[in-house]
Amino acid sequence: MLRQYKLSDYRFRLIIWVVALSVLGILIIGSANDDFQLKQTQGVIAGVLIMVIVSLFDYTWILNFSWIIYLVAAGLLVAVLLVGVEVNGAQRWINIGFQFQPSDIVKIMLILFFAKFFEVREDKINKLRTILFSAVLIGIQLLLILKEPDLSTTIVTALVFCVIIFMAGLSYKIVIGILVVCIPIAVIGMSIILQPNHDSNSNYQLTRVYAWLWPDEYPQDSYQQQNSISAVGSGQLYGKGLDNNDADSVKNGNFIPEPQTDFIFAVAGEELGFIGCCIIILLEFLIALECLMIGRRAKVLSGTLIATGMSALVFFQTFVNISVATGLLPNTGITLPFVSYGLSSLLSFCIGIGMVLNVGLQTRKY
Repeated sequence: MLRQYKLSDYRFRLIIWVVALSVLGILIIGSANDDFQLKQTQGVIAGVLIMVIVSLFDYTWILNFSWIIYLVAAGLLVAVLLVGVEVNGAQRWINIGFQFQPSDIVKIMLILFFAKFFEVREDKINKLRTILFSAVLIGIQLLLILKEPDLSTTIVTALVFCVIIFMAGLSYKIVIGILVVCIPIAVIGMSIILQPNHDSNSNYQLTRVYAWLWPDEYPQDSYQQQNSISAVGSGQLYGKGLDNNDADSVKNGNFIPEPQTDFIFAVAGEELGFIGCCIIILLEFLIALECLMIGRRAKVLSGTLIATGMSALVFFQTFVNISVATGLLPNTGITLPFVSYGLSSLLSFCIGIGMVLNVGLQTRKY
């Protein structure tokens, strides 16, 4: 469970990137809504401690309990549907003294589970039975997340799974075959769904897609994203400065509800400008890149898949969040890793990075 490690093998760079990004997040959250700054600061301190503690646990020992991890993940998602708290039409949280979003930690748990799952079946990765079995296992979890509903987390989790199975050794021929079948089906399905006269009143997620495509026709549903785009653009090169009191500020005018969460990048764009946004993107990229570099030197396949899975999670979640804030994707509720306010998201990412750090402590020696 606990092993002796060499301090020289510890990837301090990864911790530095995480801490730097988290501190920047604290500053931006304080500017967006100072009521949440103290709690986020406490969360960052706790998260770093948890990250360091987790990094000392042998990941190969933890993966011996992979099926328990999978069942607990499914249990948490079922619990959300049964006793979860509904906020803004979505039932994604459980109240345990604070609002806990199980899908955040479930993403980490699924990375661990499938790292072990594909390591055990490394020689059978291209067998139809293995592919179908893994598809059923991830499908159950995705359906539970989608039921909340949480489309953005469902998509990000599915993409991370695709990266993991590909890195596990899935044949290029199978990948190409799946794409040949799935892409036309997806295009046809989207073309049917996005018919101008299609009724979306019963599905708020479809309404968000329509509001993204035709914002003038859905002003009540597109205003948040349109204001976010305005905020990012108004910051120009250097931004208006943190805690500014400009009367024309989108943040100060309360044009973006709960700006400290999913639309934190809009606040960063307005107050730190293009340069500040680039710093955030660079730090997210460095975290993802460091995870990849650790994964390349992992001693076993499961270590590679854990590090690669976390890299993919940071990358895809960052991409989706920033794309929503800048209008490249429809409005979805997902946090910006280590920057957005949200203790369950922050602590879950810290646990995942802690696992990657342990992978780094047990790399192959050349």
